[in-house]
Amino acid sequence: MQTMEIQAIPAPVEIDLARTAVLVIDMQNAFGSPDGMFAKAGIGIRGIQAAVAPTRAAVEAARRAGMKIVYLKMGFMPDLSDLGAEDVPNGQLFLHLGVKDGVLTRDEWGTDILDELTPGDDDTVVYKTRFSGFYRTDLDDLLKASGIKHLIVTGCTTSICVESTIRDAFFRDYHCVVLKDCTAEPMGASLSRSNHEATILLVERIFGSVSTSTAFINALHATEAIARRSA
Repeated sequence: MQTMEIQAIPAPVEIDLARTAVLVIDMQNAFGSPDGMFAKAGIGIRGIQAAVAPTRAAVEAARRAGMKIVYLKMGFMPDLSDLGAEDVPNGQLFLHLGVKDGVLTRDEWGTDILDELTPGDDDTVVYKTRFSGFYRTDLDDLLKASGIKHLIVTGCTTSICVESTIRDAFFRDYHCVVLKDCTAEPMGASLSRSNHEATILLVERIFGSVSTSTAFINALHATEAIARRSA
């Protein structure tokens, strides 16, 4: 067992690398590209773009350490059979965002992960049709099959898909550590306290722990140094 301690709020978190997975939530062209669905709908993507570099650094460090990496992607079948009824909130929302134009069709450009964060050959990619990565997906089974206990969480948007996934993870007894500079939320960004900050506070107080990409990478480096000295 190889463990490391990540500096976090409300307290440092000790994890077993073999029982930890990194989640990258919805960092796809539809949401983070200037030509994507969000940008075309007038939704600001500056924060999502700013989260790309720290997310890439964290994911690359985790991959070098042999940690499991899981990408979640929002995407629907071409016939929208998995969207849900058009007169329910999920259907209404995505129809408003132009889903009938193919902007979130599986295996098309909009559902591709941003180029800077392209999954590796050994990474896992899971499609989802609702905000939570656990809703009617294989995510829970995949994590449990690998003995995963801790989740390092990154992605967009903080108060919607990220928080929904964290809440469902909490209900399933996973311990989530959110890397706050690797998440972003355009909605409420101009408020005195943004939606992003509200979710971060919720996670700190109730649903898990909050750290940063730097603290996570530093912990990995420290663990690697200890292993080299021991060798």
